[in-house]
Amino acid sequence: MTLESMQSAQNAGALPLVAATEGAESKAKPAAEPTPPPDLEGALVLEGHYAGKMDLAADIDTVGHYLNSHRGWFTRCAHPMQVEPISDHGYALVVGHFSMMGYEVEPKVGLYLSPLDHQVYRIDTMPVPGYVPPGYDVDFHAVLRLKDGLAAPPPATALTQIDWDLSLAVKIHMPRMLNSVPRSLLKTSGDRLLNQVVRQVSKRLTRKVQEDFHQSHSLPLPESCRGHHFWSNWGRRSGGDAHDRQA
Repeated sequence: MTLESMQSAQNAGALPLVAATEGAESKAKPAAEPTPPPDLEGALVLEGHYAGKMDLAADIDTVGHYLNSHRGWFTRCAHPMQVEPISDHGYALVVGHFSMMGYEVEPKVGLYLSPLDHQVYRIDTMPVPGYVPPGYDVDFHAVLRLKDGLAAPPPATALTQIDWDLSLAVKIHMPRMLNSVPRSLLKTSGDRLLNQVVRQVSKRLTRKVQEDFHQSHSLPLPESCRGHHFWSNWGRRSGGDAHDRQA
């Protein structure tokens, strides 16, 4: 099992746009129907449940306004992953290129960033217009909860702590080339790869958001904000003890 570096991804649009010309309908070929997705009944399901936290040296209102202004920070901080706006609150995100036992995939997922509501910020999957995932389906649900920090590290005068949790499931229609591989081995390898990807993306995204927030508000980045706190319960249903903490 290999995990190729995400650093090769470019921050460029990946969605095809089709423009219709008035009066040219008779000359234009009819648009091809999207290829229907494969039947994912009985597909291999990779899943994980994750949690983490990060601190931002400002009050909740300032942090909330920053999160709601996602047209700026989300594109900047997601790089080198490819990001393309698809609605006022939605983005198509290409995570990277991955390989598991010779099966390669470059997952693209639509994410909807809901406005902050009662100090809760949600990110959920949404359809990407005109795109049919080739043999996989992603179910992504993240919740960020904002609360006042216990003490603001000098020179900051306020501190907001963001506790986040993520429930992620990926259904994969496995190719015939992997039919001879035991299902349990595919499941274990896939869950481990999913955990590795989420941990890597989480670490980079946390660092970038903290740096971007403090730089955009002309605030110094306190030492207490430099840690990466991550818990995972990959491959298990909710309710088990989380493990794999990284700071």
